[in-house]
Amino acid sequence: MNQPLRMLGVAPNAWMVNQAIADITRPPKTPYPVILSTETKTLRLDLAKTAILVIDMQNDFCHPDGWLAHIGVDVTPARQAIAPLKNLLPELRAVNVPVIWINWGNRPDLLNISAASRHVYNPTGDGVGLGDPLPTNGAKVLAAGSWAAAVVEELTQLPEDICVDKYRMSGFWDTPLDSILRNLGITTLLFAGVNADQCVLTTLCDANFLGYDCILIKDCTATTSPDYCWLATLYNVKQCFGFVSDSQAIFTAINHLESTGGE
Repeated sequence: MNQPLRMLGVAPNAWMVNQAIADITRPPKTPYPVILSTETKTLRLDLAKTAILVIDMQNDFCHPDGWLAHIGVDVTPARQAIAPLKNLLPELRAVNVPVIWINWGNRPDLLNISAASRHVYNPTGDGVGLGDPLPTNGAKVLAAGSWAAAVVEELTQLPEDICVDKYRMSGFWDTPLDSILRNLGITTLLFAGVNADQCVLTTLCDANFLGYDCILIKDCTATTSPDYCWLATLYNVKQCFGFVSDSQAIFTAINHLESTGGE
């Protein structure tokens, strides 16, 4: 008697199995090709194999009561990415592009954080660093579950979104991000968030080294660093690591997809 096949795993990286059979063919995703303009080339990419990584859009980096503001940094530039992201994310969700939030979310005991990493946030040793309470509200700096580590209230995280805590500037270092992307069949990554020249760039570089196709979404990315850091980031992405586009180009690509029925 034939037994029904049941799915094991996450599509498209899933098997169909029963007591006697393991079907490991992994049926391919239905492609959704679109044409996207970038600053260097026109790309033909598959939205069915695309995800967006939203990096560090957190209170500690973007809110006037967060850690960066506490140490005297003007967070106004970081907040410039909020409005474009607020417009873009619903459009991507509507065409089933996964939204993946990559945020600092440290252990309370900081056992996996090196002295070198802690020094970045507390170079004198007597300031407010990782895990320390902010003077304004007592929230612990970049601690998982704290207000300080939460995504800014202007950006909505939905239940179907994917959240990954990170513990270094790169979202790939010592996290499950690569495994998640491979299970989802993702090959193309859109990058957004802050700071462009630090956590966004290091995550993008690691993605490139791992073989992903990388596209920096210019107006959905920002930095509180000097302008030359921003310019160097754009140059290096275009020269070495991928492509640079913007949210309007993505809207155009999606609208063309809808108007042509995906052809």
